[in-house]
Amino acid sequence: MSDFAASWRLSRGRFLDAIKDLNTAQLNWRLHPDSLTLGEAALHVAGVEVSFMSQLLDLELDDFGKRLKAAATDGVVNDKPFPFAESEINPDLVRNALEMSLGMTEPVITAPTPELLQKEIVSALGPVINGTGALARLGFHAGYHQGQAHLICSAPSFPS
Repeated sequence: MSDFAASWRLSRGRFLDAIKDLNTAQLNWRLHPDSLTLGEAALHVAGVEVSFMSQLLDLELDDFGKRLKAAATDGVVNDKPFPFAESEINPDLVRNALEMSLGMTEPVITAPTPELLQKEIVSALGPVINGTGALARLGFHAGYHQGQAHLICSAPSFPS
């Protein structure tokens, strides 16, 4: 297993633990107008994984995959609307998205090839990075949102 995979599994696992029991109302609760909901954050985490893997592996995505890939950026780092409406975001959608991105990411992050580590892609924030940079970012990305999940879930008005 690569060092990338060890940190990715840890941070992703903690994020999944933080959101796994949330209901639809909790996934769609917004702490303030400019924040992501936890449902949006989960789709964004999956979206970054789908974005990086589809670029690294030159994969064609189906419509769901394209929407997930858009969730890496749209409504997060740009002014476009988030690609999933609140009415769509529920535990099943979140689970399906994270399972899809897991299936794409796990084989690559566990045993990346030297060629893949050198391949250039566009990161979610815009700069061109190589595969090493992409896998390093994935190693901590979900952990960033796990911290947000803790803050959101501990907010006084978070739904029960």
